[in-house]
Amino acid sequence: MVAGICAGAVVAALLASGGGGTGVGSGSGAPDGYWMRTDARFAPVGALVPSAAVTYDSKLVPAAAWIEVGQRTAVSGATTVRLKVDGMVPGHAYGVHVHQKPCGADPAAAGGHFQHKPSTDPAATNADNEVWLDFTADEHGAAEASARHDWGFRQGEASSVVIHDMPGSHTRAACFTVPFGWAP
Repeated sequence: MVAGICAGAVVAALLASGGGGTGVGSGSGAPDGYWMRTDARFAPVGALVPSAAVTYDSKLVPAAAWIEVGQRTAVSGATTVRLKVDGMVPGHAYGVHVHQKPCGADPAAAGGHFQHKPSTDPAATNADNEVWLDFTADEHGAAEASARHDWGFRQGEASSVVIHDMPGSHTRAACFTVPFGWAP
């Protein structure tokens, strides 16, 4: 009975903190590469109970909106990233990209977009060289998006998903720190 109470308290604490959990599989010697799935609820910067998902603009990404990100990288390096959201502004179009660094109190903390072939040339900012997960929320505020590439992430160079005000916008509305991985 005590163990059940303790386990329930841990689950309640995880849910209250916005962390729905993370599942990770390792590619180290595994025939199926690397996989991961994690989710959280958005919380404002400085919230009493912090979250890995931070909203900078609660009108575009309301506190308590939900996000899930999954990654599957084959031993060959081919990578698929999936995104699911709920509680967003119905009918709004968002731009979403994988960024280099973890989220922080300052929206700029996540750094720039992860690029397969790093470049300062604006022409390299495209869906073939980056992971774009743009979506338009349905009438209930939910959406899904995915991106597949024949390449994977470099160790330590992909750490978050940033939700922008709209596709093509530089305005960062929210950020989710994600444990992206790579297959050796």
